[in-house]
Amino acid sequence: MLDPIERLSEILFGLIMALTFTGSIHAATSGREEVRTMLVGAIGCNIAWGLVDAVMFLMTDLIGRGRTTRTLLEIHSSQDDERANALVVDALPDEIAAHMQPGEVSSVRSWIMRLPDPTRRTRLSPGVWRAALGVFLLVTLSTFPMVVPFFFVSDHVLALRLSNAIALVSLFAIGYALARYAHLRPILMGLAMLGIGTVLVLLAIALGG
Repeated sequence: MLDPIERLSEILFGLIMALTFTGSIHAATSGREEVRTMLVGAIGCNIAWGLVDAVMFLMTDLIGRGRTTRTLLEIHSSQDDERANALVVDALPDEIAAHMQPGEVSSVRSWIMRLPDPTRRTRLSPGVWRAALGVFLLVTLSTFPMVVPFFFVSDHVLALRLSNAIALVSLFAIGYALARYAHLRPILMGLAMLGIGTVLVLLAIALGG
């Protein structure tokens, strides 16, 4: 249910959220208690954000399915061919609709009319619930690679440096993977994501995040 862009985006959200916590720690002056507070805050915040993101995913899917059902019902019930064709065009991506001829739109409408009557009750399928769980897990678990050094390295300064290194590598890897999926320049996109992620974290920290 989640395409590569959605999966990588959820990981990116969780990563940036965790970075707002680790980025606010000063290695030279922060003690063990401050580091512990940061860890609890980072993990707790990502769990909360994972829940919010999962609920929003469910709501977005439900609304999208409802709108699709409504469009299909309107096409099926329309007695005006021009209005029905307009509904078909509105439902298509702009890049496709802009190049379709009137006869092609009518063919698509005829194909839609041969489909079974759409149900009026919109429901969330089991696959959507599994995808929402995936959203929650991606956002939540993306925190742990960055906080692992704090559990296994006694020197909190070194742990912070390792955490920052993991974050930088992760940002680059996300940009690289997105570029490969979109047929862009992986190295350039990785560096861009690294820079954008860093700027977003600095802004979040400056704004009290």
